[in-house]
Amino acid sequence: MNGPTNKRIEKASTHPSQNEGLIFEKSSPGKRAFELPPLDVPDANASSALGKHFRADGVSGFPEVSEIEVVRHFTRLSTWNYAIDLGMYPLGSCTMKYNPRVNEFVARLDGIASEHPYQPDELSQGCLKILQLLEKCLLEITGMDAITLQPAAGAQGELTGLLLIRSYLERQGNPRKKVLIPDSAHGTNPATAVIAGYEVENIKSESHGQIDVEKLRDLVTEEVAALMITNPSTLGIFEERIPEIAQILHAKGALLYMDGANMNALTGIARPGDLGVDVMHLNLHKTFSTPHGGGGPGAGPVAMKKILEPFKPVPVLVEKGDGKLALDSNRPDSIGKVRAFTGNFGVLVRALAYILAYGSGVRQATEDAVLNANYIRKGLEGVYDLPYSLPSLHEVVFSDAIQKRNGGVNTMDIAKRLIDYGFHPYTTAFPLIVPGALMIEPTESESKEECDLFIQAMKSIAEEAAQDPEFVKHAPHTTRVSRLDEVTAARKPILRWNPAGASKAAR
Repeated sequence: MNGPTNKRIEKASTHPSQNEGLIFEKSSPGKRAFELPPLDVPDANASSALGKHFRADGVSGFPEVSEIEVVRHFTRLSTWNYAIDLGMYPLGSCTMKYNPRVNEFVARLDGIASEHPYQPDELSQGCLKILQLLEKCLLEITGMDAITLQPAAGAQGELTGLLLIRSYLERQGNPRKKVLIPDSAHGTNPATAVIAGYEVENIKSESHGQIDVEKLRDLVTEEVAALMITNPSTLGIFEERIPEIAQILHAKGALLYMDGANMNALTGIARPGDLGVDVMHLNLHKTFSTPHGGGGPGAGPVAMKKILEPFKPVPVLVEKGDGKLALDSNRPDSIGKVRAFTGNFGVLVRALAYILAYGSGVRQATEDAVLNANYIRKGLEGVYDLPYSLPSLHEVVFSDAIQKRNGGVNTMDIAKRLIDYGFHPYTTAFPLIVPGALMIEPTESESKEECDLFIQAMKSIAEEAAQDPEFVKHAPHTTRVSRLDEVTAARKPILRWNPAGASKAAR
């Protein structure tokens, strides 16, 4: 079998991953990582100084290890986690871009990291100005009239947006019953609509992967509250007829909600508000670089047109007559709070740092993200099946049809084998409208060299799948734990730690 020739990929295929026990298992009585110098002040009795109630006699079973054991233990553990600092995260629809270190520096500055959300407005003017500037930047980027920074994630932003729509329609006398959602939308959209009290009606995409506009005309009735559209869609395709879609909805009194999770393809180029969108959320932990994954933190600000502004969550940031900023909760039409305080402040600070660092260069970042996705698309066309021929934006969706036909290798097998080549897997089996989907998004973070390595790895896996499909089906081969029985793990999860059982499972 002809494997990849690049030295980095060859090394990734054979690199050993040593096992590592618990730090407690390394402990031996008398070992020390360091020694403190002799006291140069009088010795004090802790019980007398602190009170006996506050002094512990000792920590039972505390590990006693040498300095080199401590260093090696935590260094080895760190190598078990893949990270954007190690290589590409080609997860489609997730936008796992690099988080610039300046973001972290700014978020840790005194007066930012140390401020308390309960301190009075007059002592928080600097922090409130940060929020105000971020609001202005995001409104300029989206083309909207008002914004709330409160939601803590994209899905919470979706819910906030639909509650704004519901409140607005209730003011008109009828909240309506249905929300229309295309089959190419993000998976959280239907759940959000149901939680907001709506029935969901699905719209099938037409043959090119876009919304079937003629079908939409028939579905938009006086019962429809909104259409939730992801643009670009989960196929990485821009909805070219979105202004016409907005007109169809508005003519019937319905509103257009846009899932802004894929704004990495539009920022600095197209403003959803100019296209007829009424309300949208932004994933700051995607488009604006804050670390994404692991359960948080995130931020999902919601931008809206002026008709929805009276219903914004409280507190609302306002500027008083003396130029000072304040948080106003006296908003009788507000939908209330959707999160404590003003949102995830640290995430908001990082997003503003990213925007200010780029300035007008946010457009270049978008163009680079689109370029990288299309470069990978071109490199893998013909090697993997491309179900939709329309131009890709920030991500490209292939399918496993060729590999399934030739050896029964599916998208999960390919993704598992990709781990052996030193890359995090792409998004598998999504969007659902593409059977066996391989959803790839390199973002603007990746260089041509990194994209070439990824293309080379994917081509090599396709070659392996054709020549030795069973080898690919049992990947990964170089990880500490081999392929898990995911069906059994889902049906019979082990929720309690059992060292014997864990060792057996690892083997």
